[in-house]
Parts: sequence; structure tokens; C-alpha cells
Amino acid sequence: MIKYIDDFRAADLIARVAAAIKSNNPGGPVNLMEVCGGHTITIHKFNLSGFLPENINLLSGPGCPVCVTSNEFIDKALIISKIPDVIITTFGDLVRVPGSHSSLLQAQAEGADIRICYSPADALTIAADNSHKQIVFLGIGFETTAPLIAAAILNAEKQSLTNFSVLSALKTMPPVMRALLQSGELALDGFICPGHVSAITGIHIYEFIVQEYGIPCVVTGFEPLDLMTAILFLIEMINAKRPAVVNQYNRVVKPEGNQKAMEVLRKVFEPCDAVWRGLGNIPDSGLKPKPEYASYDADLRFSVSVAPSKENPACLCGVVLRGISKPSDCPLFAKVCTPANPQGACMVSAEGACATYYKYGKKHD
Repeated sequence: MIKYIDDFRAADLIARVAAAIKSNNPGGPVNLMEVCGGHTITIHKFNLSGFLPENINLLSGPGCPVCVTSNEFIDKALIISKIPDVIITTFGDLVRVPGSHSSLLQAQAEGADIRICYSPADALTIAADNSHKQIVFLGIGFETTAPLIAAAILNAEKQSLTNFSVLSALKTMPPVMRALLQSGELALDGFICPGHVSAITGIHIYEFIVQEYGIPCVVTGFEPLDLMTAILFLIEMINAKRPAVVNQYNRVVKPEGNQKAMEVLRKVFEPCDAVWRGLGNIPDSGLKPKPEYASYDADLRFSVSVAPSKENPACLCGVVLRGISKPSDCPLFAKVCTPANPQGACMVSAEGACATYYKYGKKHD
């Protein structure tokens, strides 16, 4: 019985996927990775795997911006939060991510001035209202979020807000996808590419995957039918041995992306090395303010020394982010680690694989 996606098109898609995989790959595993937390939610909320042949494996990759933020970054933010007359501003999910020894939520309970913002623009308002204090915005996210944070820096300059800066953990998607392919840990057959990121960047950023690795990519949306269509396209390209970058989400994503947003991003930020949870340092995978905007770089404004970070050795968040393990493989999952008591970043964010598995009943999968 088809539930939630119960229309003729859904039934047809499911039948076509089954026929395609059977015709050219009977029984052999096909590993498809989504690198977007929104896709992970859709896949498990609607149990899409339950409609697919058993040999199609949907793997969750590093698509949750909160999850991939390293303990080192959290530790640095905690140190800065203890400096007198500093207000830390951040998106809400980040406050609950455990660092090496504490979290921003714990620091807030102990007296640090840490405020949740819904937008970087909120941090500018706080800066304007607290001219005698330094306002640090914790910049996390991918290409989707980066233009907003870049615009905040430009607006801070326009408003002469000299007490505003960004501690950047911004990351870009192509380098981590390359890192996954170069690691050799997984035999990936196709990528389900993120719709939100692609709406900003366009689809050309995935061309190297096809050209250098011969792996097809499909940019898709967030409805169940979007994901099923993307899976069908990937299977058909794998069968035909004709990999390409396909834009299934063309109702939102334009091939060239949002050029205005990318213009703002490139004006303010430049590539830098970045540490990803579970993947380590990936060259040119991060974004930091350019030299002309160095006065808004909290890394430069607050030259703090951070001790080597530590991870909970029992937490498998790092290998979950690489698609090697499922959340249910972790000994802490749904026992010690729950949304009310997260032991790792993947259980904190709604887009984290562990939180998604927990919410949608994959506790013992």
C-alpha cells in the first residue's frame, strides 16, 4: 500500500525504478548518497527506502551544516564567549551541540551572553543596540547561508558597525563531495544533490563528479516524488553508463543559479581550509572574509588559543556523516543519546541523520 505518495505517478515511478534496477543490475548493490539534511528527512519521513528494491542503498552524507561543524569551532566560540563585553549570536541549533567539554547552552546557563538569532540581520540589530560590546555571529552553513552572512557584513560596513564580526565555519559542498570520492571508503554510484545549495550555485559545481569520476548527479527537490524521480534518473544513467548532471528541480533551480547571491558571496568571502566533523581538514572547503573585510573576521579580532579538541569516543557521528554507518549502529543511539540528551551533533539538528532516524522510527533499523 502506498502511503502519503498515493497517486498514479508515485506507483508508476516505483514500478519504473524496480524495472530499471532489475533489467541491468539484478541483485548488485547500488549506493546513492544524498548530501542534504532536507532530503534525509523526506527519505525517512515517507519511508522511501521501503518502496525501493533492497539492493538500492540510500546513504546519508555530510549535508547537515550543524552536524559537520567541528568541536574545534564550538570550543573557540566558548572561549570567546568568556571574554568580557562579548555577546555571541548564533542560530538556535548550534547552542546544543556538545563541544570538547561543554556547549554554548551550558555556557549560557553559566552566565555567558549568548543569544539566538533567526537571521544574521538580527545580530546587526543587537550590535546597533549594544555599541559598547562586541557582537560575534557564529557563521555556519553552506552556500545557501553564506550570501546572507556576506550581506550582513556589507550592511555592517554600511552602518559603520565596528563592533560586529563573524566567526566563520561556513563550508562549500564540492570539496567535501570530492573528499568522499577520494577516500575510497564507499563505492558510490550516484549523488542526490542538494536543492537549496544548487538554487544559489547552479548545477555546474557538480560537473567534475561526472567528468573525473564517471558518477551521475541529480539535483532534486524535497517532495517524495522529487526524490523518487531523482532515484529513477540515477538508475537509468547508471544502466546506460551515461553519467550527467541532471536538474530535476528546475522549477526552483536555474542552471546558472542565483548570480546576485553568488556575487555577494564572492565579494566578501574567499576559500580557506576547513575542518569537517568526521572528515578532518579539507582544503579550500571553507569560507573566510577577504582581507578587505578582515575587520569583520572574529578569528582575527579575537586571537584566542584553543586546545586540541576531543570527541566522545563512543559517538559515531563522524562515520555517520561519511555514510559508512547508520545512526542505529551507534551504541549510544536512542539509549544515552536522544534529542533531549544529545551526545553528538547528528542528534541535535532536525536535519541530522540521528535525529531523523530517531524521529521517524529507525531506532532499531
